[in-house]
Amino acid sequence: MFYPSFTLGQWYNKPKSEKRKSNPMIVEIFGNFIENLPESPEYLILGFSPSSVPLQQRWRNNGLSADFLADYLTTFFPAKEDDPDTQYKQEEIKGAVSYIANELLENAMKFNNDCTNYPIGLSLHLQSDRLIFMITNSIASNTVQSFQHYLDKLTNADTQEMLITQLEENALEERGNSSRLGYLTMIEDYGAKLGWKFETVEKDPTIVTVTTMVQLNI
Repeated sequence: MFYPSFTLGQWYNKPKSEKRKSNPMIVEIFGNFIENLPESPEYLILGFSPSSVPLQQRWRNNGLSADFLADYLTTFFPAKEDDPDTQYKQEEIKGAVSYIANELLENAMKFNNDCTNYPIGLSLHLQSDRLIFMITNSIASNTVQSFQHYLDKLTNADTQEMLITQLEENALEERGNSSRLGYLTMIEDYGAKLGWKFETVEKDPTIVTVTTMVQLNI
């Protein structure tokens, strides 16, 4: 199964390698992606090791991990019994973190290239004005182009119109495309900014990873 590992502490930025600087074709950016993430006083990292566990069982674990992240973050936004606004704020943040984290984990595990055995990593960074989610997973080389085509459309089209269209398409299908609906919901319902970074981390064999970043104002 996907066994999570946890890391707490102070975040620091790793410098880019000279190889990546000298060969820009290795990295491709879409949307609102911050390559040099500002230092964050609080962060939480979860790591998952891919395996052959059925997808339904993975999704159950995703919900537990997402709820854990949401519960952890609410400790930084304490609710006061005599102040309904703080209680509402806490519940609002908890719901947003749980939804976004769960969607990101589902997408990463559903589309992860299990043949590479590359780990999935999810991190959550708390800053003064926003929360930043980052999740990295490997992706099959033959699916990169179609995924990037969709992201190009997502970052340049009317997302509200896309959401309505996707809901209509899902209603006509037995099983809707939850990943695409999830991205659109993050943007339209939570006001989140999304970005993606594709990297070729190994050449032989070729391993391509995609890092999804979600910025949520608080």
